Amino acid sequence: MSLRHSAFYTPLLICISGGFLKDERLEPHYEVQTPERTVVDLIRQGEIHLAQSAVATSFAALEMGEAIDIVHFAQINERDGFFLAGRESAADFDWSNLIGREVLVDHFFQPLAMFKYALHKKGISFDDIKVVDAGDVAAIDESFRQGKGDFVHQQGPAPQQLEQDGCGHVIASIGEVVGPVAFSSLCASREWLETDMARAFMRAYRKARQFSVDSPPAELAQLIKRFFPSIDLAVLIHTLQTYQQLGCWTSDSSISAAAYDNLLDVFWHSGLIRQRHPYQSAIVLPPA
Repeated sequence: MSLRHSAFYTPLLICISGGFLKDERLEPHYEVQTPERTVVDLIRQGEIHLAQSAVATSFAALEMGEAIDIVHFAQINERDGFFLAGRESAADFDWSNLIGREVLVDHFFQPLAMFKYALHKKGISFDDIKVVDAGDVAAIDESFRQGKGDFVHQQGPAPQQLEQDGCGHVIASIGEVVGPVAFSSLCASREWLETDMARAFMRAYRKARQFSVDSPPAELAQLIKRFFPSIDLAVLIHTLQTYQQLGCWTSDSSISAAAYDNLLDVFWHSGLIRQRHPYQSAIVLPPA
């Protein structure tokens, strides 16, 4: 199960569509979380084995002193995958251009925290921007297309498709400003991670990650196009190329301590954590 659906999670999608799981005699089933069917509930019920999520999803429970029964065991992305798009092309864009302007910002907890931290690193106060919460990802996209806002904050390939459709221009990367960070990950129960299936999955996933790092974007796009029927192939290729160049995907499948430490910095800045929780509180090494 995926917490969100985006080309940003290409290593996992390639693991499914590139035949890597079938090589391990595993038959994949992929779905995206809904309010009625959540990652946490379905893992606990045994209906799904693992999910795309984020280490930061553990912080709420850790802040309440709860033990974590669903742990994060492998990274998907070590950069934020969101972009800013504007109404006009701005080759000389400066982040100060956002001051006093209307920005449609994704208010899901982690993208919002990362956006605030990027502003902080650029010396800009979040309060100096006219921030708009337009709703979920579909509502944000539709609102901007209908003329709401001066800028929009989206995950690829949504802003790249806006550009292709003549509705906006990609002008900045949040990931480029924030730097390496434990952004998105794979999670599962501790019990499942001890199984032969988990070890088989991890063999497939390591190969898929390396394939995602090494392969031409056009080849990757052909393999995952079925997951994005409404996105132009050229847009998908451009998005994947951008994510490769940003360094979102690396050869190392583990969640690095340095990337986790940077994640703590981001959430500390937003006041979403009151203590720097130990790495081991929610993260384990990938199955051997």
